[in-house]
Amino acid sequence: MPVKPYIPICGEDYPLTDKQRHLLQVAYTLGRDRFAERAPQLDRDAQFPFANYADLRAHGLLALCVPEAHGGMGADYATYAMVSAEIGRWCGATALTFNMHVCTMMWSGLLSEDLDMTPEQRALHQVHQQAHFARVVNDGAIYAQPFSEGGAAASGAQPFGTLAVKTEGGWLVNGKKIFASLSDAADFFGVLCTEKKTDTDLSRRDTLYLAVPRDAKGVTIEGDWDPLGMRATVSRNLIFKDVFVPNDAALMPQGIYFQAASRWPHMFMTLSPTYMGIAQAAYDFTVAYLRGEVAGTGPVKRRQFATKQIAVAEMFIKLEQTRNLFLRAIEDAKIDPPKSSRLRAYAAQYTIMENAQDIARLAIRTCGGQSMLKSLPLERLYRDARCGSLMLPWTAELCLDRLGREALYEPGEKDE
Repeated sequence: MPVKPYIPICGEDYPLTDKQRHLLQVAYTLGRDRFAERAPQLDRDAQFPFANYADLRAHGLLALCVPEAHGGMGADYATYAMVSAEIGRWCGATALTFNMHVCTMMWSGLLSEDLDMTPEQRALHQVHQQAHFARVVNDGAIYAQPFSEGGAAASGAQPFGTLAVKTEGGWLVNGKKIFASLSDAADFFGVLCTEKKTDTDLSRRDTLYLAVPRDAKGVTIEGDWDPLGMRATVSRNLIFKDVFVPNDAALMPQGIYFQAASRWPHMFMTLSPTYMGIAQAAYDFTVAYLRGEVAGTGPVKRRQFATKQIAVAEMFIKLEQTRNLFLRAIEDAKIDPPKSSRLRAYAAQYTIMENAQDIARLAIRTCGGQSMLKSLPLERLYRDARCGSLMLPWTAELCLDRLGREALYEPGEKDE
């Protein structure tokens, strides 16, 4: 098979900085030369990609969104999104878990810098930042971001059911998180929980964001992990039973997460790059297969048939629609975006998640029976792509609901 020229996930004509181009090249090379080869066995065994994370660590990518002042690469939101998509092109589970780690750094780093804090909060947060960032830069620590609890909290409809009670020197945390990606690999779990106050109802305004050490007393990991797709994320359940978390474990100051969730909506769109990468991979495979360039399938070209050409054209149109909305949405990311940007973020999330699985569907139909073999990547891409529309906090259904409501109602409006 001939060596193909490298084309970034954003396209060869998309304007990139030198830094972005370098980081994308690193992600591409790691993905092509290492992640893609490991992906089938990791998927088959539902085993976490430890070797991939060793490569990410060795190339400094665990510190992708750690500020340069703290020894990291200081990547912004758009750079993270493109790098993550490039990783997703080769191993969806690695990209999806990489999101959980990097976004913990992003939320407590560049995102929190935009938020309103008192001088005292800002000073204390900077002390906490230094500790968290040093663990990643100096020790190669991995942070997870367990979110789901099986209820409406992850979608923002109600307070998190995992509760924290103030105690001397810190907090006592009790609760449960499900689908906790990196459960078998993370050194720290970035846990969103609700402060339980005496004689006061639980409130989303009292959300805390705390880094719980994996080895903290009272933390247990339970349950089997044998899902349809994204098998190598190893997203088992986390149980917290009277877990003491010190004050300096805060990833954001008290009450600041609620402000972030209200004012920085693109913080919830960071799962989508993984699926942008999967969509690209499904298209790439189809083109290579029809050109007779996929190893193990025989040097037979199937591109001369009109039905195949039309199918590839349909896939390309969907891919370009998806890519252009993705690129526009990640450029929009900032605090207090206008309504058009917020709606576009919902539309981008929905489009990426739905089109990824549709492009994978078309790829299987177009490539035919061989594409279903586990010796080829397409059946894994198809299964992985199917998971995107289900993922909180912005599932496909919630994106439609918010788009419709926010398009028709201005803040504060209601029907009599």
